[in-house]
Amino acid sequence: MASIRKKNGRWQAQVRSRVHGSTSKTFHKKADAEYWAREQEALMQAGRWQKPNVCNLTIGEMMEEYAKRVTPQKRGKDTELRRLRRLLGEKALMSVQLSQARPHIFATFRDERLGDGVRACQYDLVLLRHAWNMARIEWGWPLGDNPLSLIRMPKNNPPRERRLKPGEYELLQSKVQESRCWYLWPIINIAIETAMRRSEILALEWDHIDWQRKCALLPITKNGRSRWVPLSLLAIKHLNEISCSSALVFPVSDVAFRQAWDRLRKRAAVDDLTFHDLRHEAISRMFEHGLTIPEVMAISGHRTASQLFRYVQLR
Repeated sequence: MASIRKKNGRWQAQVRSRVHGSTSKTFHKKADAEYWAREQEALMQAGRWQKPNVCNLTIGEMMEEYAKRVTPQKRGKDTELRRLRRLLGEKALMSVQLSQARPHIFATFRDERLGDGVRACQYDLVLLRHAWNMARIEWGWPLGDNPLSLIRMPKNNPPRERRLKPGEYELLQSKVQESRCWYLWPIINIAIETAMRRSEILALEWDHIDWQRKCALLPITKNGRSRWVPLSLLAIKHLNEISCSSALVFPVSDVAFRQAWDRLRKRAAVDDLTFHDLRHEAISRMFEHGLTIPEVMAISGHRTASQLFRYVQLR
């Protein structure tokens, strides 16, 4: 029995049989998916169907399998799914058969992708490399050595040293009045006051706030450990002004906040300021206010002092 469905902007045909099992393939056109499904059904009914060799599958089909089997198990699955959808749009790379995948193909993709930024290129290459390893080791696909392990990974950019410049906080405050996003200014201030990451703030729940101790619990963080974050008087003031209409303090998506933040930056003409720069601002202020290294590490969640010092730009 065949089924056709749209997935990530493409058409996936799947044919199931009690005798032969199931097989699937993805196409850009629905008509092509329907034709392929009818052809597979006819071969199965005639007893001439053979299971395709996985080496004849494409890189795109491997990445789709990765998105289905591996990504849902990750904490950052939503972010990774967005990256995978963008990566699956690279038709030239995704159409290459696994049996024909060579290091120079991925090196060419790397050089072209670098135009979109080093971090974006690194994320894509790491996903491709991990997917190949998963397919070869855990899924049992008969693949050779990982070609991505033979190419150069792009070097990291120098660490950012950006903090709020004099007058920028006031400029953002004046321009935020033009925004209809009620959550924008509270999130900005909580980031500056607590050094919490964007994902941590958006995942903050009312039940995790201890009003008596004036701190918030982050049960799941980037490094896999939970931590308590002290809340300043300004942070508590902003939290008290928010109506409790959801389990989440800020029931907004990551995409919605990113778009609101980008619009604010453009209105304030501070395009070179990223939201993550506010974490630099917060950690630097903590040291300027006299906190010790262990105290700041406990608040920020850094595991080592060397990681922490990347965020310190004292004035």
